[in-house]
Amino acid sequence: MNYWLMKSEPSTYSYEQLVKDKKTGWNGVRNFQASANMKAMKVGDRVFFYHSNEGLAVVGIAEVSKTYYPDPTDKTERFGMVDIKPVEALKKPVALADIKKDPKLKDMVLVKNSRLSVQPVTPDEWKHICQLGGVKG
Repeated sequence: MNYWLMKSEPSTYSYEQLVKDKKTGWNGVRNFQASANMKAMKVGDRVFFYHSNEGLAVVGIAEVSKTYYPDPTDKTERFGMVDIKPVEALKKPVALADIKKDPKLKDMVLVKNSRLSVQPVTPDEWKHICQLGGVKG
């Protein structure tokens, strides 16, 4: 299993909305590196759901439920999407400010390349953020 982090502005699509919807297609990604990360995703991989711009925190865990396929919103036909479903909300959101201060997370992509919307997370980073968030993950 691999681990990932996906960003969404909560006013656009929140973790709470994912829970209500029970699943969603993660479309609209137009960055080649983020798209390559989605191409590497497998069914069952775990994903941190990160609220960007408003909130700036890891708030939940999702799971990849469908691998990469064409994004119908992309008129260029160059980009795709994956489907995810909710697993559990973190008991305590893990704020970006806390992630940046934590020496165990200093090399995390979220710290080094904060603008990337879909990014890998190492198993150690995954475990540590789950601990900080009060979940087993």
